[in-house]
Amino acid sequence: MAQIKSSLVFTAILLCALRVCAQEATPDYKQRVLESSEIDFLTSYYSQDGGNAAVTGGRGTEELSDATATIIVSIPLNDDDVLTVDAGISAYTSASSSNVNPFDGNAQGDPFNATTGASRSDTWVNFTGSYSHSSDDRNDIWSARLSVSSEYDYFSFGFGGSYAKLFNEKNTEVNLSTTIYLDKWKLIYPIELRPFMENGIGEFRSSEITGNTDYSPNFTELEKSNRNSYAIGIGLSQILGKTLQGLVSLDVIRQQGLLSTPFQRVYFSDIQDSFVENFQLADDIERLPDTRSKLALGGRLNWFVSPSVTLRSYYRYYFDDWGIASHTASVELPIKLSDRFTLYPSYRLYHQTEADYFAGHEAHLSSEEFYTSDHDLSEYMAHQYGIGISYTDIFTKIRISNLGLKSIDLKFYNYDRDTEFSSIIATGGFKFVFD
Repeated sequence: MAQIKSSLVFTAILLCALRVCAQEATPDYKQRVLESSEIDFLTSYYSQDGGNAAVTGGRGTEELSDATATIIVSIPLNDDDVLTVDAGISAYTSASSSNVNPFDGNAQGDPFNATTGASRSDTWVNFTGSYSHSSDDRNDIWSARLSVSSEYDYFSFGFGGSYAKLFNEKNTEVNLSTTIYLDKWKLIYPIELRPFMENGIGEFRSSEITGNTDYSPNFTELEKSNRNSYAIGIGLSQILGKTLQGLVSLDVIRQQGLLSTPFQRVYFSDIQDSFVENFQLADDIERLPDTRSKLALGGRLNWFVSPSVTLRSYYRYYFDDWGIASHTASVELPIKLSDRFTLYPSYRLYHQTEADYFAGHEAHLSSEEFYTSDHDLSEYMAHQYGIGISYTDIFTKIRISNLGLKSIDLKFYNYDRDTEFSSIIATGGFKFVFD
């Protein structure tokens, strides 16, 4: 009996010792990077109009509407790792792109009218997967990303990664990222140039041509159909005080391959005009260099004016070796109306210079090596005004089955250029937490 009692005492002492050792070996509690799975449902509607369509050589309708739906699922794999899957689909109808073939509808061909042909609409689909890992002290974050997107005439494959380092008690963060896109065009040319693709001879509805009836463009097919883009970025963010936070960033991009759009027309001032119906036949397609280098330097400053008001400001300077230089300045003023509702008024100003290879409708010469009449590469000034409102409930009291509604974001933007171009976009976002 004494031996049994001694054994029980020894066992109890041993268990206590093991428990103490286990407690000492257990690390401090580590908060998960993402506590539970989250699902974002995003949607947007975009509409634009203008009179300088690149498809019709810098003159014609730019009317377009687009509806997009996206779902983003973020899944915590463990305390440190998060997998994010992003899938989206976008359907658009474009009066501008319909004029790749302006003669496949019921109405007469005209750069300011849309046709009902196949080129009028298209669908874009995208899939992106990303993985991120955070160190135990949350001072090091690695991520990798893979994306695939496709539409009728364009396919894109991208991959990249980033690394972020936090130090100075997490008051300072340095971020390094890189991305590579390997894209490929399906070469679609304006309808009137297609008969001239083989051996440089052919004809297009010759009996219907008015103006210069000897329509014989010196058209040659493009030799390349790929476009590769390589980007590297570095950012430094710093908490400057209790109410001030700043960020500076540098992005460098290099592009190679087919950097023009195969179905965008160009008209020369030294060649007589040829028409079918009310539509001017192309002298050639857009031709641009097969390389382009871009550099952008940006800065962001956030000032927490009061517990209910924040001022977010941003500036970016950009230039490239095509002759474009631009300035972007924006300001957003989130106003907290209550614990759950925030208002987001915003304004953005943009100005850019013209590319070396740009000229308007019938302003190029046929002797030039490169030419485009795409007004996205022209000089212009643009203003964007926005308003948004968000609802946030961290306790997710509103529930749909196992989904708890965490936030709702609704925003509206009006964009206007001084080149007869304007657009609107409305976006909605709904974030759910999955239990």
